[in-house]
Formats: sequence, structure tokens, C-alpha cells
Amino acid sequence: MAIDQSAVIHPSAVIEDGAVIGEGCHIGPFCHVGPEVVLAAGVELKSHVVITGWTEIGEGTTVFPFASLGQIPQDLKFKGERTRLVIGARNRIREYVTMNAGTEGGGGLTQVGDDCLFMANSHVAHDVQIGDRVILVNSVAIAGHCHLEDDVIVGGLSGVHQWVRIGRGAIIGALSMVTADVIPHALVAGPRAGLEGLNLVGLKRRGTARAEISALRELYMALSEGNFREQARKLNDEGIESDLAREVLDFILGPSDRSFLTPR
Repeated sequence: MAIDQSAVIHPSAVIEDGAVIGEGCHIGPFCHVGPEVVLAAGVELKSHVVITGWTEIGEGTTVFPFASLGQIPQDLKFKGERTRLVIGARNRIREYVTMNAGTEGGGGLTQVGDDCLFMANSHVAHDVQIGDRVILVNSVAIAGHCHLEDDVIVGGLSGVHQWVRIGRGAIIGALSMVTADVIPHALVAGPRAGLEGLNLVGLKRRGTARAEISALRELYMALSEGNFREQARKLNDEGIESDLAREVLDFILGPSDRSFLTPR
């Protein structure tokens, strides 16, 4: 066990031998930290938090009561292999959030970036890859092997099917069921979700240039005229100068066995 002298640990907390507790950590009442857990500087566990498995949590992250991080995957194929959960810096992980370690078949790693917000009851399954500044609203469920790029927002009570990719800056409306890949900067909504347009509000908030937004709109209209991959190949051959439009084309033409959500 390696506990920095500046860490504050409530007497009722259980820190197992082998755990590493960094500078300035604060571990509240009735928390349980397993023997292979590493907490970087300034991590705060409010109370009743369980962190187990081979789990690392980045500096400045705050975990609220009754969250459970690093438990084995909810996957019947899992046979006890050694896999990891890695959570980045300055994340806010609210009440009853669950995040599972990876599986051997999925690469063995579940990974979360920096500056994310996971609201109450949200779930991150095995082998999921989450970028920076992602927000999961209350009771969102992200199934195994999904990939959420930077600045994605998933609305409350939504579900994302396994192996789905959600591109950078996309927003998923509440009560949506996402069963196919979502292009970057898209707006998605509906019980069986479809594309409703572009996330123009998000683009403007991030200070995106008007010319880039216009180019993205033109690309979206062109993609809507037929099969996404076929249209993307045609447009790719023609040459695209806009950085955002190029990002969307690269996403569509990238490696994936899934189809795409398309305009209604």
C-alpha cells in the first residue's frame, strides 16, 4: 500500500494493501478501494464509493456516493482475464454510475478521457472508449465496444447499441435508442434514432467559423442524397477543403462494420 501523507482518509474507509493513493486525495466514509487501484493527485471519493479491479483514476476527478468503478464486465464470455479501466483527469462521476473493465476480446481496456461529466445512474460497459469533455446525462447506457469521440453529449434515458461509434461533437436527444454509427457534429433524436440535422448550437458554442459550418451543411445535404458510404466516396474523390467536412468523410470511410444513422 502506498498512501501519500497528504491524503485524507475517513476511518471507516477500506483501502486494501497494494492500492496507491496520490497527493491530496480525499476518501470519504465507507469507501472501498481495491488492491490494484491507483488514484492520482487530488482525487475525491465522496462516500460509499467502490473502486476495484485494475483501475486508474486521473488527477482531480470527483466520484460521488454509490458509484461502482472497475467491476468485471457484464459479459458471459468473460472468464476472469486481467483487464483494465482507465479514467482520465478532472472527471465528475455522479451517484450510482457504473464503469466496467474491458474484455480480452475487446482489447482489454475501457478508457475515459478528461473533463467528462457522467450524471447519475449512467453506465459505461466493457471496452468502451470515451474521449474528452463527453457528457452522459442521467441513466444513459453505453453498451460494450462503443467509441464516443470528444465533445459528445448523450441525453437522458438514452441507450447506445454495442460497437456503435459516435463522432466528435454529436448530440443525442433524450429517450433515444442509437443502433448505428453517428457522424461527427450530428443531431440525433427519436426512440429509434435518426439524424435530425447538424448540432449547430454546439458548433457555434465552440466558436466554429461560419465558412466551416456552411461547408458542413453542404456536405450533409450531399450525403443525404443516397447511401452514406457511396456518397462519401464520391465526395472524397472530388476533394474537400473544409476541415470539418473532411473529418466527417474520414469518419464515414473509416473502419466499421455498422451502418449509419441517416436523415429521416
